[in-house]
Amino acid sequence: MSVSHRVPDLGALELLLAVARHGSLGRAAREVGITQPAASSRIRSMERQLGVALVDRSPRGSRLTDAGALVTDWARRVVEAAEAFDAGAQALRDRRDSRLRVAASMTIAEYLLPGWLIALRAERPDTAVSLQAGNSTAVAASLLAGEADLGYVEGLAVPEGLDAVVVAHDRLVVVAAPSHRWARRRAPLTPAELAATPLVLREYGSGTRQVLDAALAEHGGLADPLLELASTTAVKAAAVTGAGPAVLSELAVTEELASRRLVEVPVEGVHLNRALRAVWPTGPLPTGPARDLLSLARG
Repeated sequence: MSVSHRVPDLGALELLLAVARHGSLGRAAREVGITQPAASSRIRSMERQLGVALVDRSPRGSRLTDAGALVTDWARRVVEAAEAFDAGAQALRDRRDSRLRVAASMTIAEYLLPGWLIALRAERPDTAVSLQAGNSTAVAASLLAGEADLGYVEGLAVPEGLDAVVVAHDRLVVVAAPSHRWARRRAPLTPAELAATPLVLREYGSGTRQVLDAALAEHGGLADPLLELASTTAVKAAAVTGAGPAVLSELAVTEELASRRLVEVPVEGVHLNRALRAVWPTGPLPTGPARDLLSLARG
């Protein structure tokens, strides 16, 4: 039989120490926050477990037996060790909670995370947050290398070795400068037209590129890029200057569409919706600040 079955629990030991301090079962019960009948029951249970009488009860109060005094000395050492254990565990939690390392793909990092981090700051003002922005492949690599506590990705699938939960949904849109011929089209683009046209694109490994590649795979695949750039901001800037049409997250071009610096070009017959996911290494859910940020992202 394990020691845990032979030794009284901490609550019982703390009660015994309170009886020793007060010489009264009633006052000891009030100190530990239970009723006197519950305290009596706990003492009797401990006596049965140990096989010795611990407390003599009388109208004048409660007095430790000789065996009770000896057990109390042992109990004090056990409780002190438990308090040291608790203080050490709290120190570990404080160290964990003092920082949060987040890795996120570009669209989420630029257009969603700032709001979530402001809300987290209100809840945890003492937590220092660092953010590493990159494509979805880089986010997965950071998590698996232990360089980030929580990640956000935009790809079609959950990267191997990670668990995930969907936190938002997004739509990719084809955009062009108002001067581009597509901005004056009356009919939607076909998938074949989109696939055959050189576009300003994100790099391989980005969630946007993964979704677009998959959507156009059965229509001949993407043409060689007109430009291939490593950030959403760069792709958007190139499209605004008229370099060529681009495919971007709807989240990223809200202001440009509203101001007519870019025009959305309708496309029919192709699915460009995607899920945005929080990810972490396979296993238990994140804890501490990472858990709180995950909760905020899920709304």
